[in-house]
Order: sequence, then C-alpha cells, then structure tokens
Amino acid sequence: MARHGFEAALPHVFRHEGGYADHPRDPGGATKYGITSATLSAWRGARVTATDVRRLTRAEAGAIYRARYWDAILADDLPAGVDYCVFDAAVNSGPGRAARWLQAALRVPQDGIVGPVTLAAAAATDPARLIDDICDVRLAFLRSLSTFAVFGRGWECRVGEVRRAARAMARGGAATTTPPDPRGDGRDSAPPAGGFWSMLAALLRAILTGGKR
Repeated sequence: MARHGFEAALPHVFRHEGGYADHPRDPGGATKYGITSATLSAWRGARVTATDVRRLTRAEAGAIYRARYWDAILADDLPAGVDYCVFDAAVNSGPGRAARWLQAALRVPQDGIVGPVTLAAAAATDPARLIDDICDVRLAFLRSLSTFAVFGRGWECRVGEVRRAARAMARGGAATTTPPDPRGDGRDSAPPAGGFWSMLAALLRAILTGGKR
C-alpha cells in the first residue's frame, strides 16, 4: 500500500481524460476531466448545466474520482502501482469491470467487488507481474469490441502508458506526473478545452461505459 498513491495517480488520469468537451455523439453530454454532467449532478445533488461542467475545477473532479472510483476499488489497500493500474481501468470502464479484471488476473472469484480475498491475493502476488496481467486482461477485452478497429490505437496507447507508469510506481520510482503526450510531440500541457483529444476521450469513454459515469 503506497502513501500518496492517489495523488501520484490522479495527474495521469487527468491527462488521459482531457479537458472540456460537449460532443453531440457523446450520450454523456458535457464532460470535463472525464466527469459527465450526470455524475456532477449526482455529486452535487442538483441538476447542473453545461456551464457548470465547464467551470468544474480539478479539485472537485479529484474529489469525485477519489470517492467514486479510487475508494470504490479500495485502492488505498492495493500494492503500489497496482492501485493506479486498477484505478485507471475503473475510470475508463467502470469500477465493477476493473475489479473483475483484477480478480481475473489474480485467479480469484470474479464478483466485481474488491474485498478481503482479492486484497489478500493482491498482497501475495508480485506487483509487476500483476500489473502486466491486469493490462493484458484489459487489452483482451478492448480488442474484443467491435469499435477496436477505429479506437484501438488510442486504447492500446493508454494501456501501454498505464503499464509503464504502474510498473515504475511498483518499483518505488517516481513515475512522471505528466504521461507521454498521445500526439507524440512531447509537449507538456493539458489537452485544450473543447479540443479534438478531449472530444475523442469522451467518445471512447461513452463506448466503454455505455455513456454512464
């Protein structure tokens, strides 16, 4: 269990999820940092507008990610690196599916709930091997989707970055808080609000989660 694991993992998730987007093909509607208007409404207990989503701060988005994703998979109790690996999968495809991928990698019953049996098995498994196995299970699922021909390259890039960063965390190294730019130009900046990469992230998320977050 790594101290400050959430703080180390969150910048990577923000980088992948992008800034503000409101793409007409995304059933989730307005989205920022990967947080949809429906999720923000549920979080605040009141209906929000696209403007409210646009004004969402990183601090509030981080609080949502901790409560609804990180805590949902008991990431504080997972080994360093494994915590980020499962967290990113939860953000991208839902906590239940991420938990089942972890359980599949551990060869324990797959009930989609991280509990004592799953945690004990994770603690007894080599973290680097477990990270590789989780990423392999995740990729196998993604490659089975009919949309892989269109979005597969982006999915593989994301899982590849997660694999590398998670393994660095497991080794005790400080994985860079700025993951490699998927455009390959090496620039260190968040994707522009409303830009292509934010809209693409929204579409990919809609496919993987059925538009629910």
